[in-house]
Amino acid sequence: MTEAATSASQTTAPGAAPKGEAAPSQESRQDGETKTTVWVALGANLLIAVAKLAGGLLAGSPALLSEAAHSVADSLNEVFLLASLKRSRKPADAAHPFGYGKERFFWSLIAAVGIFVTGGCFSFFQGFEAFTSSSQETLTGYVVGLVVLFVALLAEGTSLVRALLQVRGQAREACRTMRAEVRHSEDPALRTVLAEDSAACLGVVLAMAGMALHMVTGQGWYEGVASLSIGALLVYVAFVLGRGAKDQLIGMAADPVLRREILDFLDAQPEIDAVTEVLTMRMSPDSVLLAARVDLAPGVESEYVEDALVRVKRGLAERCPDVDHVFLDVVDADREDRRRARREREVIERAAEAEAADGRTD
Repeated sequence: MTEAATSASQTTAPGAAPKGEAAPSQESRQDGETKTTVWVALGANLLIAVAKLAGGLLAGSPALLSEAAHSVADSLNEVFLLASLKRSRKPADAAHPFGYGKERFFWSLIAAVGIFVTGGCFSFFQGFEAFTSSSQETLTGYVVGLVVLFVALLAEGTSLVRALLQVRGQAREACRTMRAEVRHSEDPALRTVLAEDSAACLGVVLAMAGMALHMVTGQGWYEGVASLSIGALLVYVAFVLGRGAKDQLIGMAADPVLRREILDFLDAQPEIDAVTEVLTMRMSPDSVLLAARVDLAPGVESEYVEDALVRVKRGLAERCPDVDHVFLDVVDADREDRRRARREREVIERAAEAEAADGRTD
């Protein structure tokens, strides 16, 4: 068979209802939950930042000022995440034919940079400052600072619980553990809020410990150690979030379970004799681009090729709703192509089994 190519660049398969015209989808509902989670985190962080700053200035506490910088960074990041939720839903246009879904990943990267610069670097500065400072703090100021931190811990904990409840709900729907949902979630906004709130709660505990030890012993280096520990924690969180956003921005493949499902569907089609290559790229949390090379079964007449592939695309859209950009390339597969495809299929199978085992609930 001579090589031919056919592609579909529509956001939905032919005959399927475009996203947004039907009742609110699961993705829209999850976006609404994520937006609520981000707003809760933003409100908590703004109030906490003001309280920490006032308490830190009153107590002259480096650890508390580090935590104030941490809360300011988190507040800015929540604004970035809200912007990403709105901008990523802009419809495709001539300049961006695949839509604006990658805005989610870009703003998550900006949030990671914000955590590193505003939170981590300032905390390191306050830590080194604590080792060289000879100023004396009053007991009253430190009591006020500890009270502020305790209130902050309650507020941060409330925001963290909200994020965890959303993760638990999504994990239950996906039939996997919460740990696996956090590891494999495609929602960078939720993952960022969860990381920020977890780091914030741990950071408050570190700051409280540093202040309490300073009060009891009179040794200011305890607060310096607490500030440096907070800085190291924020740098680590920023690195993890930034690495994930970077992978998505440069074009990360869909997860192995989805790739296996795509292969299973294509292999089961009577018009397809062999699938020689499957390339995927995550465009947004609920959008995947698929480019596949297929060898049609003997006997499929050339005039029916387009109709057959349109039917395959429509069926794939029903089976895998996230796969909304489909390009199928019809090729003549030789023995080497088939051998390479079998090896790639084995790799995908092993990765999918590992991911399924990691996410399996008890």
